[in-house]
Order: sequence, then C-alpha cells, then structure tokens
Amino acid sequence: MRGADLLELLLLAALWGASFLFMRMGAAEFGPVALAGVRVLGATLFLLPLLHWRGLSGELLRHWRPILLVGITNSALPFLLYSYAALAITAGLASIFNAATPLFGAAIGWLWLRDRLTAPRVLGLAIGFAGVIGLAWEKASFKPGGSGWAVVACLAATVLYGWSANFTKRHLAGVPPLVVAAGSQIAAALVLAVPTLWWWPASVPSASAWTAAALLALLCTGVAYVLFFRLIAHVGPSNAITVTFLIPVFAVAWGGLLLGEGVTVAMVIGCAVILLGTALSTGLIAPARGAAVTTRG
Repeated sequence: MRGADLLELLLLAALWGASFLFMRMGAAEFGPVALAGVRVLGATLFLLPLLHWRGLSGELLRHWRPILLVGITNSALPFLLYSYAALAITAGLASIFNAATPLFGAAIGWLWLRDRLTAPRVLGLAIGFAGVIGLAWEKASFKPGGSGWAVVACLAATVLYGWSANFTKRHLAGVPPLVVAAGSQIAAALVLAVPTLWWWPASVPSASAWTAAALLALLCTGVAYVLFFRLIAHVGPSNAITVTFLIPVFAVAWGGLLLGEGVTVAMVIGCAVILLGTALSTGLIAPARGAAVTTRG
C-alpha cells in the first residue's frame, strides 16, 4: 500500500470514528430521527453534484429499485439506530459493536449466497460472535435507564449493514460505486423526509448540535464515501475493509478527548476478540496456502 493510500485509510478511519462522536453530540437535541434525516440530506447535497459531474445520473435511474432498498437498509435504518444508541452508550462502545459488521456480512453471505467458508473463517465467525455476545452481555441492561435497547439497536444496525453488502453484491454488481453511494443517500433522504419533519425537535438545536450534524453529514458520510470508494479502486476491497480495525481506535480517542468518555477492561477485551474474529472471518488472517479445509453450507 502506497503512503498516500495509507494516509487516506487513516483519514477514513478518523472520519468514521468521529461519526460516533458527532452522533453523541447531536442526538440529544435533534432526536434520533431528525439527526439521521439531516445526515442523509446533507450527504445527498454533497454527493448529488459529484454524480452529475461524472455523468452517472442515467445509471441511477436504471438501477433505482435496488438502490432504493440499499438506501433504506444501509443508510436510513442504520443511521437511525446508531443515533438512537448514541442517547445511551458511549461513542467508543457503539464503534466496537459496529466493528462486528464484517462478521454479519460473512455469515449472511454464507447462508444466503452460499459463499465458501474455510475452517479459519468459520473459527473467526465463532470467535467474533463470542466477543459480541460477551460484550453485549456485560454492557446491556434492560432496567429503567439501562443501555440494553441501545446495544440491541447497534447490533440490528450491523446486521442491516451485513445484509446490505450481500444484497449489493448480488443485485448491484458492476454499478459504479458512486452511483450506489449517492443513490442510497438520496433514497434514505426521501424515506426519512416525512419522519424527520414529524419528529423535528420542538426546541431549536444549539449551534454545537448543528455543527455536529453538519460535520456528520458532510465529512463522516459524504467525504467518507468518496474516500472509501477511492480506496477500493486503488488498493482493493480486502485492503479497504481494514478500516474496520481502526475505527474503534479513533472513536474511543475522540470520545475520550472531547467528551471525557472512559474505556473499561471489558471494552478492550471485547474489541480485541471481535477484531480477531473479523480478521479470520474476512480472510485478513489466514494460514499458509494449502493448509485450509473448506466447508460449504
């Protein structure tokens, strides 16, 4: 990986890590629905001119049906769920659960698309899900004022991300990535438009909340999408997905520096186990060639 690509990878991880910080800063004043709506609207306003400049508007119209579904399952609902979770759990903890996304993607790909799973990948899924369950068990409390439903929201969002990745692979293969990125934000903005107006906060959000929402939309969604697809083009999807390992580091750092959030031993252990499982299940860590035993569902 070239130095420039590595810098872009670090910048992308910093931006996506910061998204959990900005959701924490904006969710209380906007509410989860309005914050998610502002996020996708801002990202749409950023990405739509790029789509038009690249001359790809026709591609969007040709594939609008599957892109609409991806917009719902990969943007509108997950953004809403993470914004809801931000009301109760720290940015660092939410980002650690988010790191389980490749686990759900691999599991759904195996069950739905019959993707091949080697023995190390199966082991990785088992390790990764054990880490998720252990951390959720330690952190989730369904008593009044507890974080149980916030944890459930995070896990539901990662399942949606994993399903969306496989749906995109099956139904949008060959479609330019910018079309999927911009189209999904347009679709999410349309889907969330009425709920956003319905649940718009009665009190005007503060300047700091608006700043957080704007940065979430423009930097953590719009710019981040462009960086991610540039990395896929330059270094391939397997290398680009390593950003998953860096996001919790930045999210924990941003939360600690700017919000004074703490880090527990359980979070560190859970994160390490989840990331180890992710590395195995996605093939980033693999035994020597010829040593793997392949299983197939």
